[in-house]
Amino acid sequence: MFKMIKELMIKYRELIVYVIVGFMVTFFCWGVAAIGKIFLDVENSWFQNFVNNTLNWIAGVCFAYPLNRKWVFKSTNPQILKEFLEFASSRLSTWVLDVFIMWLTVNIFHWNWWICKIFISAVLVMIVNYVFSKFLIFNKKKKKQKTEQQEESPAQA
Repeated sequence: MFKMIKELMIKYRELIVYVIVGFMVTFFCWGVAAIGKIFLDVENSWFQNFVNNTLNWIAGVCFAYPLNRKWVFKSTNPQILKEFLEFASSRLSTWVLDVFIMWLTVNIFHWNWWICKIFISAVLVMIVNYVFSKFLIFNKKKKKQKTEQQEESPAQA
């Protein structure tokens, strides 16, 4: 039984660590969102949601990148700035998704802000972020192929 659990943990290590890191980032962002909601909640306007989501996004990207780089995907890419910019760019698209979801659910449908943030937006954003990170940003196979192609190019010239 323990051997099977250990094998599953090894097989799904990346996904397990991503979920743990994802919850850490999510709770951190919720804290930022709560602070933003306290200071920006003059009325439940689209602008307040936009500003709060933007601050939340900036804090989340800065908090999430080093955790994803080191713990989840174990990146050894020496081009850290380029990798960070790719990471931030992919997160920008999920920021747009978050803003849209919050606008639609809170401002149009008038649903509860916290329910929408926790159960709709956070879940969808976490899933899309994993897909982008796994297949676009920290894709070791893609990076390895690029490196091999670059090493072969000078020999062919």
